[in-house]
Amino acid sequence: MTFKKLAPVALGGVLLTGLMASASVAQQPPPAAAAGQPRDGRGEWRRPDPEAMAARRAEHLRAALQLRPDQEPALKAFLDASKPAARPARGDRAAMAQMSTPQRLDAQRARMTERLARFDQRAAATKKFYAQLSPAQQKAFDTLAPRGPGKGKGPGGRGGHGPQRG
Repeated sequence: MTFKKLAPVALGGVLLTGLMASASVAQQPPPAAAAGQPRDGRGEWRRPDPEAMAARRAEHLRAALQLRPDQEPALKAFLDASKPAARPARGDRAAMAQMSTPQRLDAQRARMTERLARFDQRAAATKKFYAQLSPAQQKAFDTLAPRGPGKGKGPGGRGGHGPQRG
């Protein structure tokens, strides 16, 4: 093998070795998750802290609506009433499998009735809080409120796949 044929191969090997060495030195540990990011040490998703989220939401409402001190009790009542209920335990699939169709429908109606009662409570609290706001604050509140599909993240809102065709 002549030097002219060996030189490019040797030069390539030296450059490759140098690049690999510099890349290993230049590697830095991944940045730590910022405060409030739903990540644990292994990079897996975990549920965000509900209390911290509620505090951020309250501060956002105070700032966006420019609430007066006399409106704080109304805000507190609104936030307390609109606090999400604890997630109910998942239904027992074995028990559901033992039920007849009419029994399953009755169980579903009972769950729907509970959800409707929670909705009515949140709606009444929202209307009561809204009545305490000035017209300018009401207009600002209207821009903050979600308005159905397509207003959240992603094409269909809430990160969904867009409107369903049916």
